[in-house]
Amino acid sequence: MSTAKPETLEDLRDAIDAIDEQLQRLLNERAACALRVGEVKTALSGGAADGNDVPPPVFFRPEREAQILAKLKERNMGPLPDGDVARLFREIISCCLSLEQTLTIAYLGPSGTYTEAAAVKQFGHFAQTRAVASIDEVFREVEAESVHYGVVPVENSTEGMVNHTLDCFMTSQLNICAEVELPIHHALMVNSAADVDQPITEILSHAQSLAQCRGWLDVNYPNAERTAVSSNAEAAQQVANRKGEPLAAIAGGVAGERYSLRVLANSIEDHQDNKTRFLVIGRQLVGPSGNDKTSILVSTRNEPGALYQVLEPFHEHGISLSRIETRPARSGDWSYVFFIDMEGHKSEPAVQRALAGVEKVAIEVRILGSYPQAVI
Repeated sequence: MSTAKPETLEDLRDAIDAIDEQLQRLLNERAACALRVGEVKTALSGGAADGNDVPPPVFFRPEREAQILAKLKERNMGPLPDGDVARLFREIISCCLSLEQTLTIAYLGPSGTYTEAAAVKQFGHFAQTRAVASIDEVFREVEAESVHYGVVPVENSTEGMVNHTLDCFMTSQLNICAEVELPIHHALMVNSAADVDQPITEILSHAQSLAQCRGWLDVNYPNAERTAVSSNAEAAQQVANRKGEPLAAIAGGVAGERYSLRVLANSIEDHQDNKTRFLVIGRQLVGPSGNDKTSILVSTRNEPGALYQVLEPFHEHGISLSRIETRPARSGDWSYVFFIDMEGHKSEPAVQRALAGVEKVAIEVRILGSYPQAVI
């Protein structure tokens, strides 16, 4: 028969205090190591200030961060879920990186958009975010080096590609540095001072969000006018400002909290597994992480079999494609540009052989970026 003294609440609290002390010490050791990494990178690029051909130090390494988060999930033994562990370390990495360099990130605003949430998911709360008015402006801010990186939406799992983003890549020389996947859950919200008995006659949201909630709206608000605006956050902002009007907004929880709206219904999207994919754009080239994706832009002649000729090298060299999207070329001669996402990094021999095959049959092949696949 065991005579061990049973644990008391005080014993458990003492154990938590001791663990917290160890965590604090280890976190500061990690931060000190990160500072030394920054010093080494700065020293290695010291010739840049003297006009030598040494590039400035790169502090944000998405491939390295993806490897860290993937290893954390792989060796996690619980009881914390894998995703929660990864998100906790996302913030630790963000905090340590801010000691080396405070990153500024442009995103499609206003404040409270899903794109802002994607920027925070990728860079953590220690990065500085800056809302801009359009996807074009996100590209311009990064190109002008007014910010370090930008975050733009590119694809929704139910409504398809964001053509505006694809069109910007046709004229921009920026690179894709990372991707972010964000579950999308929409809510119907009204002004906090709205009369509960007043019927809603107009619902505002982004065009894609209205489409993602089409079935729910047909059943619950079939007679309300649906007005598309530039973002869900703008819809929330308008509803907050236009007091007394019979308006509602479809937006996410962050936007509702930001503009103090009252939620009438949650999770009104027609598909509960609704996700949006975002891209991080910047000027740097990203090394391989071991689980990567490459995006390319291919221009072809307007002739029969053009798409077949483009796709055949990928089949020949065993490269899996995850997305093919077609956009009309800017030349106006009915030719087309293909946006293609493939598995693998451009440094991998099989990917290189496939791209070489595509270059033989295309007018132009431009690599938009090789980058780690989304981890969390």
